[in-house]
Amino acid sequence: MGLFDSFRAMLGISAESDATTKADPEDLFGMSTAYLTMEADLRFDSADEAALCFSSVDSTDFADTVDAVEDILTAGGEETGTEFRRHTDGHGYNWVVLADDDPEDLVTSVHFAADEFIERGYGSRLLAALFGFERDGDRAYWIYSFRRGAYYPFAPQGTSTRNQSLEFKLESVLDGELTIEDDESYWYPLWPSTRNGHPWE
Repeated sequence: MGLFDSFRAMLGISAESDATTKADPEDLFGMSTAYLTMEADLRFDSADEAALCFSSVDSTDFADTVDAVEDILTAGGEETGTEFRRHTDGHGYNWVVLADDDPEDLVTSVHFAADEFIERGYGSRLLAALFGFERDGDRAYWIYSFRRGAYYPFAPQGTSTRNQSLEFKLESVLDGELTIEDDESYWYPLWPSTRNGHPWE
């Protein structure tokens, strides 16, 4: 399943009907302690980047909302040094990508951005928040699905293969610390376009 197929599934009728758990942006703060556990128990360091993915609406009000999100991130960056950029991928999905060597600042910035979308009535446009980790050349991600209100691990090997044994290891270690999606059919792969790239690139 490719990136487009993954998002199509997330946005499809089945995903809508199965989204029985309302996403709570406060869930994102669970990642603050997860960063510590990933480092202490699994030797994974922060990749110093995180991302928020959302689909757009062709309206002036939505454009104003995106501008407000950027204003919030700009103001926050003046205090924390967190940098951000926004781009639209080849499938028409929008990404806010954040860079900071302090994981706490990444979590806070993603939360601020997501909360602004929700407060302005566009929570349904939020797809996923991604937090990246690295260890000895390997990459792993915790992905928060706004459709399901839960996290799941993703460990890509290249652009079309995933390390499922590592994903299950991440699940076993972080279970109880994060709200983890218990239906593995919803562990959608968000493939990077290049072997050493991130899904948001």
